[in-house]
Amino acid sequence: MSNAPLLQSNLKSLPFLHRGKVRDIYAVGDDQLLIVQSDRLSAFDVILPTPIPGKGEVLTELSNFWFEKLKDVVPNHLTGIDPSSVVAPNERSQIEGRAMVVRKLTPLLVEAVVRGYLIGSGWKDYQETGAVCGIQLPPGLEQAQKLPKPIFTPASKAPAGQHDENITYAEVEQLVGADMAARVRDVSIALYKRAAEFAAQRGIIIADTKFEFGTDDQGELVLIDEALTPDSSRFWPAAEYRTGISPPSFDKQFVRDWLETQPWNKKAPAPALPPDVLAQTADKYREALRLLKQ
Repeated sequence: MSNAPLLQSNLKSLPFLHRGKVRDIYAVGDDQLLIVQSDRLSAFDVILPTPIPGKGEVLTELSNFWFEKLKDVVPNHLTGIDPSSVVAPNERSQIEGRAMVVRKLTPLLVEAVVRGYLIGSGWKDYQETGAVCGIQLPPGLEQAQKLPKPIFTPASKAPAGQHDENITYAEVEQLVGADMAARVRDVSIALYKRAAEFAAQRGIIIADTKFEFGTDDQGELVLIDEALTPDSSRFWPAAEYRTGISPPSFDKQFVRDWLETQPWNKKAPAPALPPDVLAQTADKYREALRLLKQ
Protein backbone atom coordinates (compact mmCIF):
# COMPACT_ATOMS: atom_id res chain seq x y z
CA MET A 1 0.00 0.00 0.00
CA SER A 2 1.19 3.54 -0.68
CA ASN A 3 2.26 5.68 2.26
CA ALA A 4 0.81 9.04 1.22
CA PRO A 5 -2.90 9.28 2.12
CA LEU A 6 -5.20 10.68 -0.56
CA LEU A 7 -7.76 13.23 0.61
CA GLN A 8 -9.04 13.76 -2.92
CA SER A 9 -7.96 12.92 -6.44
CA ASN A 10 -7.24 15.54 -9.06
CA LEU A 11 -7.24 13.89 -12.48
CA LYS A 12 -7.07 16.13 -15.54
CA SER A 13 -7.09 13.42 -18.22
CA LEU A 14 -10.74 12.42 -17.63
CA PRO A 15 -13.95 14.46 -17.24
CA PHE A 16 -14.76 14.85 -13.53
CA LEU A 17 -18.36 13.90 -12.62
CA HIS A 18 -18.89 13.71 -8.88
CA ARG A 19 -17.18 13.74 -5.49
CA GLY A 20 -18.98 11.83 -2.74
CA LYS A 21 -18.09 11.26 0.89
CA VAL A 22 -15.39 8.75 -0.07
CA ARG A 23 -15.41 8.21 -3.85
CA ASP A 24 -14.38 10.48 -6.73
CA ILE A 25 -15.99 9.58 -10.07
CA TYR A 26 -14.76 10.34 -13.59
CA ALA A 27 -16.15 9.55 -17.05
CA VAL A 28 -14.35 6.99 -19.22
CA GLY A 29 -15.96 7.46 -22.62
CA ASP A 30 -19.76 7.37 -22.77
CA ASP A 31 -20.43 4.03 -21.09
CA GLN A 32 -17.83 3.57 -18.35
CA LEU A 33 -16.71 5.28 -15.14
CA LEU A 34 -13.51 5.46 -13.15
CA ILE A 35 -14.23 5.23 -9.42
CA VAL A 36 -11.41 6.38 -7.16
CA GLN A 37 -11.60 5.38 -3.49
CA SER A 38 -10.03 8.19 -1.49
CA ASP A 39 -8.86 7.91 2.11
CA ARG A 40 -11.60 10.27 3.26
CA LEU A 41 -13.67 9.26 6.26
CA SER A 42 -17.07 10.64 7.18
CA ALA A 43 -18.68 10.50 10.59
CA PHE A 44 -22.10 11.84 11.53
CA ASP A 45 -22.46 12.76 7.83
CA VAL A 46 -19.48 15.14 7.99
CA ILE A 47 -16.28 14.49 6.00
CA LEU A 48 -13.35 14.61 8.39
CA PRO A 49 -10.33 16.77 7.50
CA THR A 50 -7.85 13.95 8.21
CA PRO A 51 -7.62 11.04 5.73
CA ILE A 52 -7.07 7.47 7.00
CA PRO A 53 -3.85 6.10 5.44
CA GLY A 54 -4.51 3.17 3.10
CA LYS A 55 -8.28 3.16 3.64
CA GLY A 56 -9.18 3.58 -0.04
CA GLU A 57 -6.89 0.74 -1.03
CA VAL A 58 -8.46 -1.56 1.58
CA LEU A 59 -11.97 -0.67 0.38
CA THR A 60 -11.01 -1.32 -3.25
CA GLU A 61 -9.26 -4.64 -2.57
CA LEU A 62 -12.10 -5.86 -0.36
CA SER A 63 -14.82 -4.82 -2.83
CA ASN A 64 -12.99 -6.57 -5.68
CA PHE A 65 -12.65 -9.67 -3.49
CA TRP A 66 -16.40 -9.79 -2.77
CA PHE A 67 -17.41 -8.93 -6.34
CA GLU A 68 -15.46 -11.96 -7.53
CA LYS A 69 -16.71 -14.27 -4.77
CA LEU A 70 -20.39 -13.32 -5.24
CA LYS A 71 -20.60 -12.88 -9.01
CA ASP A 72 -22.70 -16.03 -9.39
CA VAL A 73 -25.41 -14.49 -7.18
CA VAL A 74 -25.75 -11.29 -9.22
CA PRO A 75 -23.63 -9.57 -11.92
CA ASN A 76 -21.51 -6.60 -10.81
CA HIS A 77 -20.34 -3.44 -12.53
CA LEU A 78 -16.63 -4.31 -12.91
CA THR A 79 -15.19 -4.26 -16.44
CA GLY A 80 -11.81 -5.85 -15.76
CA ILE A 81 -10.08 -2.88 -17.39
CA ASP A 82 -6.84 -1.80 -15.68
CA PRO A 83 -7.52 1.66 -14.17
CA SER A 84 -3.95 2.80 -14.92
CA SER A 85 -4.67 2.35 -18.64
CA VAL A 86 -7.37 5.06 -18.71
CA VAL A 87 -5.47 7.95 -17.05
CA ALA A 88 -2.38 9.91 -18.01
CA PRO A 89 0.92 8.28 -16.95
CA ASN A 90 1.70 11.12 -14.52
CA GLU A 91 -1.65 10.51 -12.75
CA ARG A 92 -1.26 6.78 -12.11
CA SER A 93 0.23 7.27 -8.66
CA GLN A 94 -3.02 8.95 -7.54
CA ILE A 95 -5.13 5.91 -8.35
CA GLU A 96 -2.76 2.99 -7.81
CA GLY A 97 -4.55 0.24 -5.87
CA ARG A 98 -7.57 2.41 -5.18
CA ALA A 99 -9.57 2.62 -8.42
CA MET A 100 -11.83 0.53 -10.61
CA VAL A 101 -13.22 0.96 -14.12
CA VAL A 102 -16.92 0.08 -14.08
CA ARG A 103 -19.90 0.01 -16.39
CA LYS A 104 -22.07 3.10 -16.39
CA LEU A 105 -25.52 1.96 -15.24
CA THR A 106 -28.79 3.48 -14.06
CA PRO A 107 -28.67 3.45 -10.25
CA LEU A 108 -31.73 2.46 -8.24
CA LEU A 109 -32.67 5.11 -5.69
CA VAL A 110 -32.77 2.55 -2.87
CA GLU A 111 -30.22 1.62 -0.20
CA ALA A 112 -30.57 -2.16 0.12
CA VAL A 113 -29.87 -2.75 3.82
CA VAL A 114 -29.78 -6.27 5.27
CA ARG A 115 -29.63 -6.79 9.03
CA GLY A 116 -28.63 -10.07 10.65
CA TYR A 117 -28.22 -8.71 14.18
CA LEU A 118 -30.11 -6.24 16.35
CA ILE A 119 -27.87 -3.18 16.59
CA GLY A 120 -27.67 0.53 15.79
CA SER A 121 -30.87 2.24 14.66
CA GLY A 122 -32.52 -1.19 14.46
CA TRP A 123 -31.98 -1.72 18.19
CA LYS A 124 -33.43 1.71 18.98
CA ASP A 125 -36.43 1.00 16.75
CA TYR A 126 -36.98 -2.39 18.39
CA GLN A 127 -36.85 -0.91 21.90
CA GLU A 128 -39.55 1.60 20.99
CA THR A 129 -41.81 -0.51 18.78
CA GLY A 130 -40.86 -4.19 19.04
CA ALA A 131 -40.13 -4.04 15.32
CA VAL A 132 -37.36 -2.92 12.96
CA CYS A 133 -38.54 -0.77 10.07
CA GLY A 134 -42.04 -2.21 10.52
CA ILE A 135 -40.87 -5.84 10.61
CA GLN A 136 -42.20 -7.37 13.83
CA LEU A 137 -39.63 -9.32 15.85
CA PRO A 138 -39.95 -11.69 18.81
CA PRO A 139 -40.13 -10.02 22.25
CA GLY A 140 -37.22 -10.10 24.67
CA LEU A 141 -34.32 -9.79 22.22
CA GLU A 142 -31.11 -8.23 23.53
CA GLN A 143 -28.86 -5.63 21.96
CA ALA A 144 -26.57 -7.22 19.32
CA GLN A 145 -28.57 -10.48 19.37
CA LYS A 146 -28.66 -12.51 16.18
CA LEU A 147 -32.05 -12.25 14.47
CA PRO A 148 -34.08 -15.39 13.71
CA LYS A 149 -33.33 -14.69 10.04
CA PRO A 150 -31.83 -11.74 8.13
CA ILE A 151 -34.26 -8.93 7.36
CA PHE A 152 -34.38 -6.46 4.45
CA THR A 153 -34.76 -2.89 5.74
CA PRO A 154 -34.41 -0.50 2.79
CA ALA A 155 -33.62 3.21 2.93
CA SER A 156 -34.06 6.04 0.48
CA LYS A 157 -31.07 7.52 -1.32
CA ALA A 158 -30.88 11.03 0.11
CA PRO A 159 -29.40 14.01 -1.76
CA ALA A 160 -25.83 14.94 -0.84
CA GLY A 161 -25.54 16.31 2.68
CA GLN A 162 -28.80 14.79 3.87
CA HIS A 163 -29.49 11.60 5.82
CA ASP A 164 -30.77 8.45 4.16
CA GLU A 165 -34.16 7.58 5.65
CA ASN A 166 -35.66 4.16 6.28
CA ILE A 167 -38.58 3.38 3.98
CA THR A 168 -41.12 0.58 3.84
CA TYR A 169 -41.04 -2.26 1.38
CA ALA A 170 -44.23 -0.85 -0.15
CA GLU A 171 -42.35 2.39 -0.83
CA VAL A 172 -39.59 0.41 -2.57
CA GLU A 173 -42.27 -1.15 -4.79
CA GLN A 174 -43.52 2.34 -5.63
CA LEU A 175 -39.98 3.50 -6.47
CA VAL A 176 -38.82 0.59 -8.64
CA GLY A 177 -41.88 -1.59 -9.26
CA ALA A 178 -43.02 -4.80 -7.55
CA ASP A 179 -40.89 -7.19 -9.61
CA MET A 180 -37.65 -5.21 -9.17
CA ALA A 181 -38.36 -4.65 -5.45
CA ALA A 182 -38.66 -8.40 -4.91
CA ARG A 183 -35.49 -9.01 -6.92
CA VAL A 184 -33.52 -6.43 -4.90
CA ARG A 185 -34.78 -7.88 -1.60
CA ASP A 186 -34.08 -11.50 -2.51
CA VAL A 187 -30.65 -10.81 -4.03
CA SER A 188 -29.61 -8.62 -1.09
CA ILE A 189 -30.50 -11.30 1.44
CA ALA A 190 -28.78 -13.99 -0.66
CA LEU A 191 -25.60 -11.86 -0.88
CA TYR A 192 -25.63 -11.21 2.87
CA LYS A 193 -26.15 -14.87 3.78
CA ARG A 194 -23.33 -16.04 1.51
CA ALA A 195 -20.93 -13.37 2.77
CA ALA A 196 -21.86 -13.83 6.43
CA GLU A 197 -21.28 -17.57 6.22
CA PHE A 198 -17.87 -17.05 4.60
CA ALA A 199 -16.81 -14.35 7.09
CA ALA A 200 -17.88 -16.45 10.08
CA GLN A 201 -15.33 -19.08 9.06
CA ARG A 202 -12.65 -16.37 9.38
CA GLY A 203 -13.65 -14.99 12.76
CA ILE A 204 -15.76 -12.07 11.56
CA ILE A 205 -19.47 -11.50 12.18
CA ILE A 206 -21.15 -9.34 9.53
CA ALA A 207 -23.90 -7.76 11.63
CA ASP A 208 -25.45 -5.80 8.78
CA THR A 209 -24.56 -4.36 5.43
CA LYS A 210 -25.74 -2.04 2.66
CA PHE A 211 -25.80 -2.83 -1.05
CA GLU A 212 -26.42 -0.54 -3.99
CA PHE A 213 -27.73 -1.68 -7.34
CA GLY A 214 -28.19 -0.37 -10.84
CA THR A 215 -29.79 -1.66 -14.01
CA ASP A 216 -28.34 -2.09 -17.47
CA ASP A 217 -29.99 -1.28 -20.81
CA GLN A 218 -31.90 -4.57 -20.66
CA GLY A 219 -33.25 -3.80 -17.19
CA GLU A 220 -31.08 -6.47 -15.53
CA LEU A 221 -30.06 -5.94 -11.90
CA VAL A 222 -26.34 -5.24 -11.30
CA LEU A 223 -24.41 -4.81 -8.03
CA ILE A 224 -22.59 -1.44 -8.03
CA ASP A 225 -20.65 0.91 -5.74
CA GLU A 226 -18.72 -1.08 -3.11
CA ALA A 227 -19.49 -4.39 -1.45
CA LEU A 228 -19.18 -5.63 2.11
CA THR A 229 -16.48 -3.26 3.36
CA PRO A 230 -16.10 -1.76 6.85
CA ASP A 231 -17.59 1.44 5.39
CA SER A 232 -20.82 -0.25 4.25
CA SER A 233 -21.08 -2.96 6.93
CA ARG A 234 -20.67 -3.67 10.61
CA PHE A 235 -17.86 -6.20 11.04
CA TRP A 236 -17.45 -7.64 14.54
CA PRO A 237 -14.58 -9.85 15.76
CA ALA A 238 -16.37 -13.09 16.66
CA ALA A 239 -14.01 -13.75 19.59
CA GLU A 240 -15.20 -10.57 21.34
CA TYR A 241 -18.89 -10.85 20.52
CA ARG A 242 -21.57 -11.00 23.20
CA THR A 243 -25.10 -9.69 23.51
CA GLY A 244 -26.20 -6.82 25.72
CA ILE A 245 -23.52 -4.43 24.44
CA SER A 246 -22.46 -2.81 21.18
CA PRO A 247 -19.56 -5.13 20.25
CA PRO A 248 -16.14 -3.87 19.13
CA SER A 249 -15.95 -3.49 15.37
CA PHE A 250 -13.58 -3.28 12.40
CA ASP A 251 -14.87 0.08 11.23
CA LYS A 252 -15.06 3.77 12.04
CA GLN A 253 -16.84 3.26 15.37
CA PHE A 254 -13.45 3.92 16.97
CA VAL A 255 -13.44 7.37 15.35
CA ARG A 256 -17.06 8.04 16.31
CA ASP A 257 -16.30 7.18 19.93
CA TRP A 258 -13.37 9.63 19.97
CA LEU A 259 -15.44 12.37 18.33
CA GLU A 260 -18.14 11.93 20.99
CA THR A 261 -15.58 13.04 23.59
CA GLN A 262 -14.76 16.25 21.70
CA PRO A 263 -16.42 19.68 22.03
CA TRP A 264 -17.94 19.44 18.54
CA ASN A 265 -21.51 20.15 17.35
CA LYS A 266 -21.34 17.45 14.62
CA LYS A 267 -21.38 20.05 11.86
CA ALA A 268 -18.58 20.92 9.45
CA PRO A 269 -15.77 21.53 10.03
CA ALA A 270 -14.95 18.45 12.07
CA PRO A 271 -11.92 18.30 14.36
CA ALA A 272 -8.69 16.80 13.04
CA LEU A 273 -7.95 13.28 14.20
CA PRO A 274 -4.86 12.72 16.39
CA PRO A 275 -2.14 10.34 15.14
CA ASP A 276 -3.05 7.49 17.52
CA VAL A 277 -6.71 7.49 16.44
CA LEU A 278 -5.62 7.58 12.78
CA ALA A 279 -3.22 4.68 13.23
CA GLN A 280 -5.66 2.50 15.17
CA THR A 281 -8.46 3.14 12.66
CA ALA A 282 -6.19 2.25 9.73
CA ASP A 283 -5.16 -0.92 11.58
CA LYS A 284 -8.80 -1.97 12.03
CA TYR A 285 -9.52 -1.65 8.30
CA ARG A 286 -6.38 -3.61 7.39
CA GLU A 287 -7.13 -6.32 9.94
CA ALA A 288 -10.60 -6.90 8.45
CA LEU A 289 -9.02 -7.33 5.02
CA ARG A 290 -6.31 -9.65 6.35
CA LEU A 291 -8.79 -11.93 8.14
CA LEU A 292 -11.17 -12.18 5.19
CA LYS A 293 -8.43 -12.93 2.66
CA GLN A 294 -6.31 -15.24 4.82
